[in-house]
Amino acid sequence: MQKYGLLGYPLGHSFSKTYFNQKFEAEKIDATYINFEIPNIKDIKNVLKENPELNGLNVTIPYKEQIIPYLDDLDEDARLIGAVNVIKFSKGLFGKTKLKGYNSDIIGFKQSIEPLLKETHHKALILGTGGASKAVFQGLKQLGVGATLVSRTPKKFCITYDEITPKTMEQYTVIVNTTPLGMFPNINTCPDIPYDMLTPDHLLYDLLYNPDETLFMKKGKEKGAVVKNGLEMLLLQAFAAWEIWQK
Repeated sequence: MQKYGLLGYPLGHSFSKTYFNQKFEAEKIDATYINFEIPNIKDIKNVLKENPELNGLNVTIPYKEQIIPYLDDLDEDARLIGAVNVIKFSKGLFGKTKLKGYNSDIIGFKQSIEPLLKETHHKALILGTGGASKAVFQGLKQLGVGATLVSRTPKKFCITYDEITPKTMEQYTVIVNTTPLGMFPNINTCPDIPYDMLTPDHLLYDLLYNPDETLFMKKGKEKGAVVKNGLEMLLLQAFAAWEIWQK
């Protein structure tokens, strides 16, 4: 039996275990998917030691960046992003297990947002500076959209929410939320941007998918903007993870 799993902490919110085990059952694949909820990244050593039959792992918050020193190799996207959410296990020399890191978030995001991009979408604001923001930044870059990250506090290569001007809103017609603001159960919160400056030319993309329509999306819709949540991206990155494990 093949064995896969998810590495993170906490994991109560995760959809991966249910998704993959349903997939294995529906497609009659002899495999199982387990959650490895570890309070410290160093515990990865115990996971590997106790599960020598592992074929692959997904990695989620807070370990997408912390996992990198434990890997033998990175694919190009993961290297550029500096974050990993898929690990492929393979046998190297003398039967030693090799761990290679990939980033399927960038694949899922690109495939999901690309059909919505128009010729007028040249620049994007990425709200948040965590691991997911890096995948979004690289994904947009590969799609020909220049992006600027927005942080609550002053940081290198970022602007703060206070620095978003009317001119910024006019030029940056794609806005991607990578923060947890608005996620269930705190559904009455949203990133602090000037929503009254949104227009039908804007595209608002939220990586959140619970609730279906976040306050960020609602406020965009009220101004005629195109809005989309992160459910399709979630599914697409899971498809991509399975393909990485199988190749």
